[in-house]
Amino acid sequence: MNFTLSEEQVLLQKTVRQFAQEQVAPLAAEMDEKEEFHWPLWNEMAELGLTGLPFPEQYGGAEMDNLSYAIACEELGRICGSTSVTLSAHTSLGAWPIYHFGTEEQKERYLKPLALGESLGAMGLTEPAAGSDAAAIKMTARREGDHYRLNGSKIFITNGGQAEIYVVVASTDPAQGYKGISAFIVEKGTPGFLIGKKEKRWAFAPQPPASSFLKIASSPSKTDWATKEQAFA
Repeated sequence: MNFTLSEEQVLLQKTVRQFAQEQVAPLAAEMDEKEEFHWPLWNEMAELGLTGLPFPEQYGGAEMDNLSYAIACEELGRICGSTSVTLSAHTSLGAWPIYHFGTEEQKERYLKPLALGESLGAMGLTEPAAGSDAAAIKMTARREGDHYRLNGSKIFITNGGQAEIYVVVASTDPAQGYKGISAFIVEKGTPGFLIGKKEKRWAFAPQPPASSFLKIASSPSKTDWATKEQAFA
């Protein structure tokens, strides 16, 4: 197996390494001390094209491969772990499911602003009584006409509180167990969408509160896209 990086990947590696050293490093200690996410830094990452690396250009991405995306996360992580985690959660948890399972309309509405860095993405999976065991989640989603109403709570959401677009996992049919699990796109600000307090942590302090508490009470969502089996997978 050939582990040699391509010229394009080497260039990306050098570019992100320089960016991390010159732009991220001077802010890392301050962000950690203040436990604050630095939006101007995120905007600079978006301008560099890092927020949509593995997605097609038609959706605002850089149309690079997964290895290139991993290289970017690695170089950011060498300087600031929380900045790297923010990018990886945004890309892999917030945007990737929409790219793979979303309709064209949903990709235009949600994936494009995520890839361009105009919006920050996150996923709501972990729950107080279930941890990250997707088969044991208690949040429910009930269909009402042309939308669903989600009820339940999520915790430990990477990018939680700051993200504008959330992929939320809920059960549409609890009697079916893991086969009754679906995924939904929920926008921040949706009625019934509540974000709890930020918890103190010993690591990744400036990263948008991974321990945030998300409570969705009768929140309407018209944007489910995954089949039950695909959502669990």
